[in-house]
Amino acid sequence: MAQKPTAVPPAQHSPLKTYALRLRPGEDLRQRLTAFVQSQHILAGTMLTCVGSLTVATLRLANQEGPSVYQGHFEIVSLVGTLSTNGSHLHLAVADSTGRTIGGHLLDGCLVYTTAEIVLAELPALEFRREPDPTFDYQELVVHPAPAPNPANGAAKKARISQQNER
Repeated sequence: MAQKPTAVPPAQHSPLKTYALRLRPGEDLRQRLTAFVQSQHILAGTMLTCVGSLTVATLRLANQEGPSVYQGHFEIVSLVGTLSTNGSHLHLAVADSTGRTIGGHLLDGCLVYTTAEIVLAELPALEFRREPDPTFDYQELVVHPAPAPNPANGAAKKARISQQNER
């Protein structure tokens, strides 16, 4: 028996603005990403790529409540997810020296060994929010159009910059 075609979910689009950055030894991967998103006021973003290495990988594995902490030397083989000042959702996969790979939710406590080379993108026409989904009562992604820029804020910012440049 043939299945009925399902409706394609609605999608919104946005141009991309890309950023490239490098984290250094000892930095916390998730904390630095969160700080970057906050400093750039990114309302909707995504990871494009990340390669590097860790000495500690702290993950929340599938269907587990608490963190799992792995110590050693790990290669970052994948970092994917959504980024927002309203909450990010990131999954990390790492491989050990035997190629054994493990992945889960990226948590604080993932410490860079030699480097983390990151390219991420901002979607300036959108805003990602985490809102309760009644299916499982988790905070899930809801995509909204980005709020319109406030002209008063832009004028005030230009005035502050102008005053700083005069000093």
